[in-house]
Amino acid sequence: MATILMIGTRKGLWIARSDDRREWKLDGPHHDMEEVYSVLVDTRGDVPRLFAGASSSWLGPQVRWSDDLGHTWQETPNGAIRFPEGAGATVSRIWQLVPGTSPGVLHAGTEPGAVFTSTDGGASFTLEQALWDHPHRAEWDEGFGGQAFHTVLPHPTDPDSIVTAISTGGVYRTTDGGASWHPRNKGIRADFLPEDLRYPEFGQCVHKVARHPDRPERLYAQNHGGVYRSDDEGGSWTDIGEGLPSDFGFPIVVHPRQPDTIWVFPLGGGAGRYPTDARAQVWRSDDAGESWTSYGEGLPDFFHVCVLRDAMCTDDHESPGLYLGARNGSVWASADAGEHWQQVAANLPDVLTVRAATV
Repeated sequence: MATILMIGTRKGLWIARSDDRREWKLDGPHHDMEEVYSVLVDTRGDVPRLFAGASSSWLGPQVRWSDDLGHTWQETPNGAIRFPEGAGATVSRIWQLVPGTSPGVLHAGTEPGAVFTSTDGGASFTLEQALWDHPHRAEWDEGFGGQAFHTVLPHPTDPDSIVTAISTGGVYRTTDGGASWHPRNKGIRADFLPEDLRYPEFGQCVHKVARHPDRPERLYAQNHGGVYRSDDEGGSWTDIGEGLPSDFGFPIVVHPRQPDTIWVFPLGGGAGRYPTDARAQVWRSDDAGESWTSYGEGLPDFFHVCVLRDAMCTDDHESPGLYLGARNGSVWASADAGEHWQQVAANLPDVLTVRAATV
């Protein structure tokens, strides 16, 4: 089986392919000069379908898809993801494209902060109206990257249950197919608020949330100050950042088969968004955050750049590979769960997202 790695950047999409996860062939750019914030390798059909959420400065956002591994692309009709008339908003970017629980279902997270759902394989999308109308939305602010639902996590067996996250709102969940949404932030602190207000019902700056399909009640979160685990699907959270060089970062990734194994990429903090001592290191926990070990053989020792929230991922091999892309246009791959690394690409535009799968 070949491994395909989709690399979304501020100026187009690149696709890397490898038969052994050591030698890579890079193809691109696709959708040149468009911001590609979200990509998806959907392997649920007879052939893998690639999706890209691209945004043009002139034409706005568009969902494109390919059934031949990127050789040709088709556009969804009329852009597919649009607010209904009267919503008073316009989609500027598509931050997430994820497969739903049921066949043909896709979910999209957008900027401004909204979630859309497709039941026809991405041909059309419908706004999750109850989330858009949530009374908290008026108080969601914008982070430096913009206001967007950057995390959408459908429950692996319950199509009515979805966990979402937005940087300046926190974690929200529906269990009734989107009819109602409830904040799930108990125990997550917000250090940017006054001391007596640091554990609000909502308003936390969550950077990314991950979960494992075999243990869907467990969630992991990387926040703007704090790494957390929840064992009750966000009902309460426990800080698991002890042992890390910093509790600030953007991505958090869970092992495809081991619910206790996670990876993070700690950064120096909000002011210095590059690794501690400017040395690129991925930190892994094999016990659900009770302890951490750093790995970085092959990664650069002089690394004054950031890895964004969706710019780290795993593949689905039995021995999983790990991938990361940086804001200096470099992309790195590990075939042994992050312990050893090699460079896949250099001098690309600012990397926004990476996704990998076997095809």
